[in-house]
Formats: sequence, C-alpha cells, structure tokens
Amino acid sequence: MPDSFDQLAALIRAQFSDMSPQFQAGAAFLLDHPDEIAVSSMRKIAERAQVQPAALVRLSQQLGFPGWNELRELFVARVRARPEPLTERARSLVKSPAKEALTRDLLVAQQHNLEATGAHNARLIVDAAKLLRKAAHVHVAGFRSCYPVAFGLVYGYRLFRSSVSLLTGEAGTLEMQLRGIEKNSATVVVSFAPYSVEAARVAAAAQERGSRLVAITDSAVAPVALNADKVLIFSHESPSFFPSLVAASALAEALVAHLLALEGDEAVAALEKAEAELHGKGAYVA
Repeated sequence: MPDSFDQLAALIRAQFSDMSPQFQAGAAFLLDHPDEIAVSSMRKIAERAQVQPAALVRLSQQLGFPGWNELRELFVARVRARPEPLTERARSLVKSPAKEALTRDLLVAQQHNLEATGAHNARLIVDAAKLLRKAAHVHVAGFRSCYPVAFGLVYGYRLFRSSVSLLTGEAGTLEMQLRGIEKNSATVVVSFAPYSVEAARVAAAAQERGSRLVAITDSAVAPVALNADKVLIFSHESPSFFPSLVAASALAEALVAHLLALEGDEAVAALEKAEAELHGKGAYVA
C-alpha cells in the first residue's frame, strides 16, 4: 500500500495502461484533482470523474488500500503538508463584474496556476534537474503551442551547456532527429491535452532507446508521462479561449535555474563566455 501521494502517483502511472476504462477515468481524476479528493465526498468525486462510486472503491482496493477512505487519507495528508492556496480570493476576483474583469481574471488565473504548479513541483523539479545534469546529451521537444516553452528551455540551458538540442521535426525530419536519441541521454517533452502526435512519438522514442524521460505536462497520466522517469505537472486554467502556458514556462525557467545552480562555478564561467561572445558579435543593439 502506498505511503504517500508521490508513491500513489507512481503506482497509478505504472498500472494505468492495464486498467479498465472506468479505472483509468477514476485514476486520472485522482491525480489531476488531488485537492478535490481531500475535501469532497466519494459520490461527488465519482460524479465529477464520470464513474460509478463502486468503481472508486474497487480502484482503491486494486491500488492496495482496504477501501476508499484509506486512499483518501493520502490526499488529506498532502493538503495538510503545504500552505493553503488563496483560491477563495481568486474565485471572487474572477467573478468581478467590472468592465476590466477579463484582464484581471486572466492575471488571477495565472497567479493561481503558478501557485498550484509551484506547490506540486517544489521537490520534483530538483530531482528532474539532477537527472538532466547526469545525461551526456539533453534533447528537448515541444510542438504547436508548446514550442515556445521548449525553445525557451533550450535557449537558457545552452547559454552554459553545449550538449543540448531542440527536436523540431522541420521539413518532416522528426524521425531523422529521433535517431540522435541515445541510451546515455535525457529527453524533455512538453505537452498538454489534446496531446500532439509528435510529442507522443518523441516520448515513445526516448523509451525505446533507453533515454531518461522528463515530461512537462498537465496530467500524471498523460501519454508523455506514463513511462517518464520524472513528471512535472503544470496548471493551465484560463478564462480565455486557450489554455495558459505561463506556468509551463515558469517550470522551464525554474528547471534551467536549478541546473545552473547544480553546475556551480563551471556553469557561471560558461555563461560569462557566452554572454561576452553575444555582445562581442553584435547580437544586441544596446
């Protein structure tokens, strides 16, 4: 029986592909909405997850718990272990009738996304950085709207490490680029629902070739996360028509910052050299 939320998440990821559709729906809801599990009734959770209450009981037992209440205790403990997010204040601001409400609602949503993402990944991001640091080469991929997040990660990382590359698949060459993924490398994939075919292909290639996989995504059971070594989950709620990638970008920036901190003086020297070269070659107007 798992002793913590992290252990439970790892167990669900390991078993997810073999679960029935009802169990998959319930398991995905557990990992995607952990705060709700701690404060809502089993019947309400079942309704939100679109499964039968009995399915949640059977899922709990399959995961090693005597019943639902014992599984739920892990979610209660998780909430008690971190500061409460200021969600009530955010909700009231989001409902404001002021004419400038949309701009304010967007900013409030971004604040909530950042708080939720930070609370979930505080420890995990350090582990992910340590994994990447040990790799001989780091490949990074993000397609469609996730491309800017992946590009930003590579741009910042390459300022102090040369063995980092961006998988883009331009001109239909993704398969050719995937051949460069090797066993002693690490691969970072950025994706959120609906998950792009290209992102899933990169994750599958990393697994097939023995590359360590870090997923930056919106769900612990996303296709790119199921077989990942490390999973960093971001929130993308937004009152706009399109999901927000502010928290995903923040995760990428934090990952680069941790990598620099882990490398120490050697990375600082490499960064200083890169910065001097950029200025010396006229990359900036001022």
